[in-house]
Amino acid sequence: MAILVTGGAGFIGSHTVDALIRRGYEVVVVDDLSTGKREYVNPEAKFYRISILDTELERVFEENEIESVIHMAAQISVEHSLKEPVKDAEINVLGSLNLLELCRKHNVEKIVFSSSVAVYGEPQYLPVDENHALLPISPYGVTKLAVEKYLYHYWQNYGIDYVSLRYANVYGPRQRSDSEGGVVAIFVTKVLRNEEVTVYGDGNQTRDFVYVEDVAEANALALEKSARNKEFNVSTCRETSVNQLLSMIAGITNRGPKIKHGEPRREIRRCCFGYESISSQLGWKPKHALEQGLRKTVKWYQSKLRPQN
Repeated sequence: MAILVTGGAGFIGSHTVDALIRRGYEVVVVDDLSTGKREYVNPEAKFYRISILDTELERVFEENEIESVIHMAAQISVEHSLKEPVKDAEINVLGSLNLLELCRKHNVEKIVFSSSVAVYGEPQYLPVDENHALLPISPYGVTKLAVEKYLYHYWQNYGIDYVSLRYANVYGPRQRSDSEGGVVAIFVTKVLRNEEVTVYGDGNQTRDFVYVEDVAEANALALEKSARNKEFNVSTCRETSVNQLLSMIAGITNRGPKIKHGEPRREIRRCCFGYESISSQLGWKPKHALEQGLRKTVKWYQSKLRPQN
């Protein structure tokens, strides 16, 4: 019996595959490599270069006895979803439905879905817990919520168990550092290259940063534990401002970044997310403090980048 990981060549997906391999699972990876990298896929995993939208995806189920699925393949950029909401929905909703139909047809027992705290929208209180209203303000958040509702439908009608994990701001090695990457990857790369760093607005907007290895652990626990048909935040319950983040990166790299302040963007001002539910039901909690995770992240980027003076 094998575990299928969609998006397993991507940032979080590849770390999740590594965690599953360490646990002794047989792992099958599906990724179209539109954003993921083949080199990130653990050599012990079986790899298929296929889109979740492709009818060829069924071949994966026919050639492997898939017991459970960790579904991570997605269009992940909020900005891209605002510019191309139809494309965003095609990948995130229709691609997920294609996968869910195959799970139904081939009797998959459980699906772990990589959702997002974007399903909550503007926080009405802090820390945000799973009982918060679901009012996404981006097409990306809407698609994540839509898939959560489809998972409920497939459980009610076909008995496929699920766990939806609502990630906060994930960071760490292998994250893209281009314009569609995460803020940590962008800041670290620019600081190491002595490039100008753009801070939008006053930089006092806050985010909840969770290290990728901790997220991979949450994915594995959601697969293994008996909890089912649940939604959990995967977070640290700590607010860190953009200014604080940049200051920490500067201290770790011993480089004074060149800062440019851009016009404020329409974005959530403050956020952090409680993880009491996943802690009590799955035994998960974040193991990496932000500075510890940043040090590991910087070390990885230093090994990949040639600093520019």
